[in-house]
Amino acid sequence: TWCSPEEHNNPFCQSNCKRIVVLGAPRVGKTSILRRYLRDGFVEEYNPTSEDFLRKLFRIRGETYQIDILDASRERDFPAKRRLSILTGDIFLLVFSLDDRSSFEEVCALRAEILAAKSKLTKSVPEQCAPLRVPLLVCANKVDLLESERAISQAEVLQALGEQCAYFETSAKDSTNLDKLFETLAKRGGLPTETGPSQHRKVSLRSYQAMRMERVMGKGTQTPCGALYPLARRPSFSTDLRQVIGPHTTRKSGKALEKCQIQ
Repeated sequence: TWCSPEEHNNPFCQSNCKRIVVLGAPRVGKTSILRRYLRDGFVEEYNPTSEDFLRKLFRIRGETYQIDILDASRERDFPAKRRLSILTGDIFLLVFSLDDRSSFEEVCALRAEILAAKSKLTKSVPEQCAPLRVPLLVCANKVDLLESERAISQAEVLQALGEQCAYFETSAKDSTNLDKLFETLAKRGGLPTETGPSQHRKVSLRSYQAMRMERVMGKGTQTPCGALYPLARRPSFSTDLRQVIGPHTTRKSGKALEKCQIQ
């Protein structure tokens, strides 16, 4: 019914199944932005991220889509794991807080790491990789704060990231600019704009499956809908690693093992 990690090389999966990787320092609002994306509202108090992998299924214009969302925050101190998440990601959302300069510096470092990793994977030059070949968005959260609380200016951000970077100043608290962020995320990632939270009807998984069966039988409506898949679990690291190096990679007899490229 949906793409497994092992099927990710299938042409259908490459176009209809995407993995969004979310990166950034703690306490910048990543979880709150994702809650808005999934239409779960806003929670004022801060709780460290516990659930790092989410899946949402869509039925749009007769096609099925799957979006996996990986919040890689817990890999902050594990470079090898973070690199693997980068290599298996399709779309990247980097988040920093406007009242925390160090969180912006971390995003700059993460952006450089993503472009370098992807360019090595595709054997291209990092600078040529940047704007469109690697769907990457930078989000400056907490724009609702007072100007006096702001630690970095928009001019500084654009100077560091370049004019071509997809950059948004948002507030997860009052939803400022989030619709534009999600619309651009879909366009850059090759997804229908109906995957945006305000562009489809949110339904239960059971209703989604029933509507999908109705469509197979020639019934039902064309109204875009989306459902969270509550049983989704992040693929194992070995599964992700096989996706990167290829499922049929073998070692010739008598040849020493090469150093893992993820390290």
